[in-house]
This record gives sequence, structure tokens and C-alpha cells, in this order.
Amino acid sequence: MTTEQETRPSAATKPVRWAADAVATLREGARLHLDYSAQSLWRVDRLIDELRREETPYAAVESVLRGLGAYAGEVIVRQTGAEWWATGGDHWIRTPDGRLWDPVDEARRCFAGDGSLRLLCRDATRGADRR
Repeated sequence: MTTEQETRPSAATKPVRWAADAVATLREGARLHLDYSAQSLWRVDRLIDELRREETPYAAVESVLRGLGAYAGEVIVRQTGAEWWATGGDHWIRTPDGRLWDPVDEARRCFAGDGSLRLLCRDATRGADRR
């Protein structure tokens, strides 16, 4: 029997792990339940917003943001059948319509006050609906 992880492209290995680590950490530390649904991204956006409002140093949350971005990417993958792509250490999502999305960078943009993982997911899944 193969697991989902074993059947996915190798580009998915790191972001899938980052997402799972973020889910586990937030469940244990913040009692925040993330279930890989589009609705859960509302909670993720609010969490990032709280970190920014508390003026948390970027260096202190860099790996958290990476994990939350990867989590949003996994939400898109699971909803659209998208695939992870990797080049030079960067990881993107390629939706079935051929568009590329960068959820990890979007998490960083959220922290800077100019992004939304919820809206990224909405836009990425809308394109998949038009196929």
C-alpha cells in the first residue's frame, strides 16, 4: 500500500512536511485546528495578522510563515489537483490550468500587510472551476 506522500512528486516533499509541522505546532501550541479546508485559511490569515500587529520580528516567524504558506498550498493542491513545483529552493503550486502560485511568498506578503492566503486560495480554485 502506498501513502499519499509516496505517490506525490518529489517537489512536494518539503512543503508537505512544512505544512504538517505547522498544523501540529499550532494544534499543540495555539490550540488552533487546521483541517486543510479553504475556510481554515481565514484563521491562518488572522493569525498572521496578529503576529504583524504584535510587531513580532520577521526572523522569529520566518519558518512559521513558510509552514503556513505551505499549508495554504496544500489546501489548493487538495482542492484543485494542483502539483508542487520546485526550482532553486523555491516552491510553487501549478494548478491544472497551468497557472503558477507562490503560497509561501504570499504568507510573507500577509505578514507585511499586503496579502491573503484565503484570497490566494479563492483565486487559484476559481481558475480550476473554469476548466
